[in-house]
Amino acid sequence: MANIPFMRAPDLKDTYEVGDSVEAFCDHTKGDQRIKGWLKGTVVQIDAKLIAVQFRTNIYLTDGWMVPDHILWYPEASTQIRKK
Repeated sequence: MANIPFMRAPDLKDTYEVGDSVEAFCDHTKGDQRIKGWLKGTVVQIDAKLIAVQFRTNIYLTDGWMVPDHILWYPEASTQIRKK
């Protein structure tokens, strides 16, 4: 990240690395029900501002148009992602 400009230095105690186990708050399938809650996932990609989390079960991208997927992107400072 040395070549990427930023307005403030990143908070190093909250950084994520590829392979980290995390929990993310999202719409997902549990059994045959769709619920909104914390789901375990794995960090698979990181860029300057976003973190990609991959899940083993279907998750949903939006509250409106339900598109099942297995990866969601979160801002690095999101309150909807936490280390496991």
